[in-house]
Amino acid sequence: MTFEAPPGRPGNLTPEQEEKLRKLWNLILSLGEDSTAANTVTSEASTPGKGEKPKKKRISLFNRKDKKDAEAANSATPVDIKDDGEDKYGQTKQFLDALASQSPEALRATIWSMVKHDHPDALALRFLRARKWDVDKAFVMMISTMNWRMTEMKVDEEIMRTGEAGALEALKSTDAKVKKLGEDFMAQARSGKTFIHGVDKTGRPICMVRVRLHRQGEQCEESLEKYTVFLIETARMVLAPPVDTATIVFDMTGFSMANMDYTPVKFMIKCFEANYPESLGAVLVHRSPWVFQGIWKIIKGWLDPVVASKVHFTNNAKEMEEFIAPANILKELDGQENWDYKYIEPVVGENDKMNDTATRETLLSGREDLIHSFEEATLQWIKDAGTEKEQAVKTQREELAQKLRDDYWKLDPYVRARCFLDRSGVIQEGGKVDFYPKAAPLNGVPRADTSADDVD
Repeated sequence: MTFEAPPGRPGNLTPEQEEKLRKLWNLILSLGEDSTAANTVTSEASTPGKGEKPKKKRISLFNRKDKKDAEAANSATPVDIKDDGEDKYGQTKQFLDALASQSPEALRATIWSMVKHDHPDALALRFLRARKWDVDKAFVMMISTMNWRMTEMKVDEEIMRTGEAGALEALKSTDAKVKKLGEDFMAQARSGKTFIHGVDKTGRPICMVRVRLHRQGEQCEESLEKYTVFLIETARMVLAPPVDTATIVFDMTGFSMANMDYTPVKFMIKCFEANYPESLGAVLVHRSPWVFQGIWKIIKGWLDPVVASKVHFTNNAKEMEEFIAPANILKELDGQENWDYKYIEPVVGENDKMNDTATRETLLSGREDLIHSFEEATLQWIKDAGTEKEQAVKTQREELAQKLRDDYWKLDPYVRARCFLDRSGVIQEGGKVDFYPKAAPLNGVPRADTSADDVD
């Protein structure tokens, strides 16, 4: 089954949207051009008087030394920030803090680390769509997200690099906090409380949440947050164009107030609204009891209206079939698929490639060359907009984006710990995804195999 790219995605942009994308890339490529150049912030009074328009702060990002590049991306690219009362998560402050405390190279590296196997434009467009094509707001959101990934959650440095095997190893730690985090992480993985399995009618991966298996206080808040991010990042690994969102099913069967925990719910909402924009396709709340009605009124008040519009309530398999094909609805939900979650433990040696630092560094060096080529092509694309040269450079960017995607999967086993989806055969060699594998790899050993011979 094939699906067309929705509007506002790579390959399906209006001329106006493409121009917005150019402007956002112009800002992104202003990062890291001259790390010694000071960025200046000048601001007027930030609180407008009655009847006055909001005052703006003008930020001049890192100057370019190369005059030729400066023609494509201005040497002092302004970002207009206004206090319009819509900064729900304080991202303007996070943006300013990031510019003040993080090197432009670190922010740039974090952007590319988040891209992974995705089209670079697809990531940028998520932020543009989330901010209704306001380029400045999209850039503020993107940089604050990178700061969150890098300093607060350490997404790629710790969560995805250590993964399930790292949590298992933490059980042996003599540090009580480290051991507790490992115990809580593995308890969630083994319980089947939350897992990724199958797709809905539009090809979106399904994340199943069995709410009855959660008990407030059983796991510490930090572990709940790390496991939530781990699952979101894992779901991103199985996305392939044109599918770029996921569906979450909250199975409320057997729900009681003992299962209600507002803190992780708030964190999940913040993740999707602030740090993983445009990642939710649909949310199905299945078989919710009457007691949940009051709870939903509270939760709905926290949600952005766009996110709230994606929440649907289903009471039986027939209603769920509007979103998921009958053959793909689990039998426990009165569907036809005879499948149950059975956790596969980490296998000794499954992450050995992560210890091969020489191959990893060679792969990273080659990837940096590809990134540089894509950035150079993007500068040319900005410069050649509206000229006869534009189509040629657009074709070049698409070719480089595909090379980056293919290249990531060579690097993947050297930077990301294997997970349940690798062991069960869902994520396969070269990034191939089979949501319904007929047989798991022998003894749970992942199929993906990259060696130094794969390095050009």
